[in-house]
Amino acid sequence: MGVVVPLEEKSVDRLIEPLTRLVADDMARVNQTILSRTGSDVTMIPEVANHLIASGGKRLRPIMTLATAGMCGYAGAGHVKLAAAVEFMHTATLLHDDVVDDSDMRRGKAAARVLWGNEASVLVGDFLLGQAFRMMVEVGSMSCLDVLSTAAVVIAEGEVMQLSAAKDTETTEDAYLAVIRAKTAALFAAACEVGPILAGRGKAEIAACRAYGMNLGVAFQLIDDALDYGGSAAKLGKNVGDDFREGKITLPIVLSFRRGSAAERDFWRRTLEKGEIVDGDLELAFATMKKHRALEDTIERARHYGAMALDALELFPASPWKHALRDAVEFAISRAH
Repeated sequence: MGVVVPLEEKSVDRLIEPLTRLVADDMARVNQTILSRTGSDVTMIPEVANHLIASGGKRLRPIMTLATAGMCGYAGAGHVKLAAAVEFMHTATLLHDDVVDDSDMRRGKAAARVLWGNEASVLVGDFLLGQAFRMMVEVGSMSCLDVLSTAAVVIAEGEVMQLSAAKDTETTEDAYLAVIRAKTAALFAAACEVGPILAGRGKAEIAACRAYGMNLGVAFQLIDDALDYGGSAAKLGKNVGDDFREGKITLPIVLSFRRGSAAERDFWRRTLEKGEIVDGDLELAFATMKKHRALEDTIERARHYGAMALDALELFPASPWKHALRDAVEFAISRAH
């Protein structure tokens, strides 16, 4: 029904393999750190945390911290703790997101809130944020602490912005992009920025890594938006059309609403604002998006941000790290081919 047909997962994953090979040793240390830091005498904490942490995911954000540190020639050990902190921040936001969104699935499994309840999900998310900040302090870089703590604030602002815009079909493209820059891209940007800071690089390199992460993060989220209407449940780790059923305003909706007829706008208001969804509405949503090229143009927007991410890397000399980080951009985009 959708127009986005994902490639075979293995062929897409091949694009990220050079990067995962380069960070393999450090990533093993990150995983070890994650396991040790989820330990607690309060039994429910490791149960809830490990349910999500062990459920898969590419761990792109911590990989970015390791990779940008590697590209910038960092030779210490601080990047391992910062990468673990980044993953904890991401996991905490997922736990909180699922409560806010009433989501039942995460990465193809029952969401933690379904198994342990909303209260436990929120509180374990808070525990992980606390552990993330402890690790940042242990690294001893005030600049890195500033970058990651600022990201935590921006992410929370993004969540509230999204809540304010929930079910608002008149959300503009600019307003939506502001939400995903805060909610998703800010952590990608911070994850990439702390690598060159640890390596003692100058302002230009630090800014370039941040720009790479920010633009990659926006591209990544836009592809996720498109996949919700044209991907597969196996690929998404949730049901296709969940954004529609939850009344989420994403870029394909924004474009379809803006380009639609009066009748089509009434359809979006009924289904998304009022939540009055009947049989056949998801198929009609697909057809309306196809008519207005909303998915194709969402992917085109993602390509634009991907191109800006690639441009940011041009400041750095050729290296296996730079080449692998370029492939990571293609990986993010190619999930929707």
